[in-house]
Amino acid sequence: MELPWLGEHCSERACKQLDFLPLKCDACGEVFCKDHIRYDDHKCSSAYKKNVQVPVCPLCNTPIPVQKGEIPDVVVGAHMDKDCKYNPAQQRRIFTNKCLKPGCKRKEMMKVLCEQCGGNFCIKHRHPLDHDCKGSSHPTSKA
Repeated sequence: MELPWLGEHCSERACKQLDFLPLKCDACGEVFCKDHIRYDDHKCSSAYKKNVQVPVCPLCNTPIPVQKGEIPDVVVGAHMDKDCKYNPAQQRRIFTNKCLKPGCKRKEMMKVLCEQCGGNFCIKHRHPLDHDCKGSSHPTSKA
């Protein structure tokens, strides 16, 4: 080897590979190769400081605290059964933009405004000829 002072050896006892781009564990501070940098790969004793995940309730989007040793799925399930503030009646509706064409009951997710009269219409009635537009004085093309 021509440059033995370059790089560092992996701190994993079974590996000790000389790595020219060593990675330092952000939990324990030891140096590892790419194969042993994950907390589980080198059985990091300080992983509990960094590897913290907070599950979120899928119904009310509230973070649910999980104590060490508890299974997150069980804790979230218990929250959903007891403490969850989710109310399906309060759920925000997506399709709120009602079509102004007389007789049409369709609703769209986004506003579709007519450039001539400024009215809100569904996709089917969005063109001036489709909703008998009265907004512009010049005739619209039948093309």
